[in-house]
Amino acid sequence: MFATRFAPSPTGRLHKGHAFSALTAWRAARDAGGRFILRIEDIDPTRCRPEFDAGILEDLAWLGLDWEEPVRRQSEHLTDYAGVVDVLNRRGLLYRCFRTRKDILDAIGDAPHGAAEAVRPGPHPADEEAALLAEQRPFAWRLSLDRAREVLGGRAWEALAFVEDGQGPGGERGLIRARPETAGDVVVARKDAGTAYHVAVTHDDDLQGVNHVIRGEDLFEATHVQVLLQALMGWPTPVYRHHRLLTGADGRRFAKRDNSVTLARLRAEGVNPVTLRAELGF
Repeated sequence: MFATRFAPSPTGRLHKGHAFSALTAWRAARDAGGRFILRIEDIDPTRCRPEFDAGILEDLAWLGLDWEEPVRRQSEHLTDYAGVVDVLNRRGLLYRCFRTRKDILDAIGDAPHGAAEAVRPGPHPADEEAALLAEQRPFAWRLSLDRAREVLGGRAWEALAFVEDGQGPGGERGLIRARPETAGDVVVARKDAGTAYHVAVTHDDDLQGVNHVIRGEDLFEATHVQVLLQALMGWPTPVYRHHRLLTGADGRRFAKRDNSVTLARLRAEGVNPVTLRAELGF
């Protein structure tokens, strides 16, 4: 059965861009007679807030959407993601990285061959790592692309691919070869949450039976890493559909950080949800 999801993070109120994405996934599920899942991706304890969580439910109900219950909140399932990290670690796929964000940015600036290579720093020397651990310095776990290639084998690595049922930002369509190397050695667990986005989202898509991922084209590049994790964990790869991003009158895409007009504000101003849905093409 067709199953898709809308998975916002409660780090602010929803805006028109979120409404477009949610309606796109919801309509696809309804047209296919399938499942529409709402998932709250709240693994960031410093930015996610309960009032924004409640606001998501309020805004989507106002739009006229319905979804399966119960709603999965990732913050309630951190042990699930820790289990994935443990599996990857026991297979020798991870290494500790004590470098700060500034260290990484400085390395990117100095790298002669591009950012991805700068974010493949590799393990620290054993004596250096031991000293850093003794100092109780915080670290993140990174996925080693070199080790992942070894574990999968060259043929399986070359066969990593996904189906794009929409269109990537560069016009990509159809069967696309995954290129996880473009992202470097991504972080799969952070000190504050014990996990990171790529692990949590791929785990939950498998757990919840999501076989069609419908989301904005800004997440197209993330797909390459997620396909690799799916292969390493033996999870099926969904069909992906990346849609266009809505932009305002100034040509800039709607974003929380820009204080884009929220659905809550539109509702307070008396905007009818039917009118908004029509404006968005629904």
